[in-house]
Amino acid sequence: MTLDVAAVRAAYPALRDGYAYLDGAAGTQVPTPVIDAIASAYVTGIGNTGGPFPASHRSDAIIEDARRAVADLVGGDPAGVVLGPNTTTLVYRFAQALAATWRPEDEVVVSRLDHDANVRPWVQAAARAGAVVRWAEVDPATGELPVGQYDALLGERTRLVAVTAASNILGTRPDVAAIAAKAHAVGALTFVDGVHATPHAPVDAGALGADFYATSAYKWSGPHIGAVVADPALLETLRPDKLLPSPDSVPERFETGTAPFADLAGVTAAVDHLAGLGGGVGVGGTGSRRERLLASMAAVESYERELFGVLLRGLEELPQITLYGKPARRTATAYFRVAGRTPGEVAEHLAGRGVNVWHGHSYAWELTGALGLRDSGGAVRAGLVHYNDRSDVDRLLAGVAELAGSSGSTGLGS
Repeated sequence: MTLDVAAVRAAYPALRDGYAYLDGAAGTQVPTPVIDAIASAYVTGIGNTGGPFPASHRSDAIIEDARRAVADLVGGDPAGVVLGPNTTTLVYRFAQALAATWRPEDEVVVSRLDHDANVRPWVQAAARAGAVVRWAEVDPATGELPVGQYDALLGERTRLVAVTAASNILGTRPDVAAIAAKAHAVGALTFVDGVHATPHAPVDAGALGADFYATSAYKWSGPHIGAVVADPALLETLRPDKLLPSPDSVPERFETGTAPFADLAGVTAAVDHLAGLGGGVGVGGTGSRRERLLASMAAVESYERELFGVLLRGLEELPQITLYGKPARRTATAYFRVAGRTPGEVAEHLAGRGVNVWHGHSYAWELTGALGLRDSGGAVRAGLVHYNDRSDVDRLLAGVAELAGSSGSTGLGS
């Protein structure tokens, strides 16, 4: 199965402005079916949940559809899909609930590869509980998270292991399944940050060994909605703080306030969009939605790998470029510097040439520290998603080449 990239791009109105959107790691653009689904929810009429009238029934259905869609995307149970405004908020929510079961001298393992959203909530919760935080270190030369180190990090007091499925700046895809197996062997739970991994490859949260799997719809062409997927039976064991009148059922007890119903309609539309990528754009094709998602995302992974090879080779061939990380398995995400230029200057130069990239630490606080970049402005991040094409990559390389060629001969090398 291959992607019809021209058809994919035609579904994204924002791409008509002529810019090369290589900032997908910070948030993707939205296709027309998602825009239409959100607008339709408002046009048709929605009400708060639990009412006896049609508008309320439509909201109830929107929520259940979104749970099923996210479950199909990551291989979970709809009854275990917790929805929220964003992943960071949800991780804090779960950190509070899980830490209520921790005791002094219990242990939590976090990694320096992770986005801070899967680090700081656990560190802060551990401090309140009197628990000990242990750190899994990154190999700064390769960007890898060695699995072997977990043997020394885990023990009978380990309660939680938090680890990313993909680094949001280096693209590193660590062996989460192996790490989870070690965690489960000592009776610990795993919380897997799948925010950066989900848009780039098929996901099976169960096969990864994720007790909790987090993802954000705005990273895979949806609206700003986060989700955490877990076994409903596991959720039943947790008692988050909540308002007394709000539902006590699972997964509702983890969801505070009134849901953004129209945006949730967009979540379902985004998953349907992804499921249709393998055969052009749409919901067509054969098999269940889960089967179509696996096929489509495999095609996405293959397409991005090939295009990313062009991007990497192009950067490697330019003078004065330093590329960070060379993991064996990665998403299509490059993190680099141009000698003699600050990351901000590089991003500004590229923006002036119609290329959108991000710069700075990108909330990879511990990782940029380990790389020695955090205090000097981080680096430039360029990432591919399924709607990027060769012209986007060529424009990036041309813009960087202009800077690299004018940066003198005192570069850091590649």
